[in-house]
Order: sequence, then structure tokens, then C-alpha cells
Amino acid sequence: MNRVVLSAQLIERGVVRYTPAGLPALDLTLRHESMVTEDAQPRKVSLEIKALAIGAITRPLGLLDLGSQGVFAGFLASARNGRGLLFHVTSLDTPIQNPSI
Repeated sequence: MNRVVLSAQLIERGVVRYTPAGLPALDLTLRHESMVTEDAQPRKVSLEIKALAIGAITRPLGLLDLGSQGVFAGFLASARNGRGLLFHVTSLDTPIQNPSI
């Protein structure tokens, strides 16, 4: 199974472009920070991940303010250039408004 659910902050969003099939596509950068337990030891996790949304999900993601928190769900695939991974966002669950707004 290839399913990723990540609580993250939207820190960068490209402009809507269109695939050769005519579907809207949106490039994103997400930031995640949390504390996890690894081998019974606390560990701070901080990461930025490149993401891509295609289709109807681009509409709510396009409306999400930069800096907003949300729970992003989707799957991992190879990046377009074949190097690294790309998080394909298929849903935005429970968007959490940025408390500083």
C-alpha cells in the first residue's frame, strides 16, 4: 500500500498549470514538524517535501493561504526527473486555519 497522511504547513505554491490531458496541476512545498518516538527515544522531526496536486484537489489547495496548516493525504511517486520522491496530494483533510491570521 502506498498511502501518506501528513500534517503540514503550506509554505510554497506554484501557479496552476495544465497537464497534456487538460487537468489542472499545482506544485506545492509542505513543511512538517513534530516529535516522534524512535526506539523509545523522543526525536524531533522537521522536513520539507515537494508535492503535486492534479485535478479537482487543486481548487481547495489554491484557496488555502500560505502558512496554513492542514492534513494532506496522497501517495508517493518518483519525481518527474526520476530523482527523489514526490508527494502526490489527493485530498486535504481538516484544514486548520493559521492562528496568526
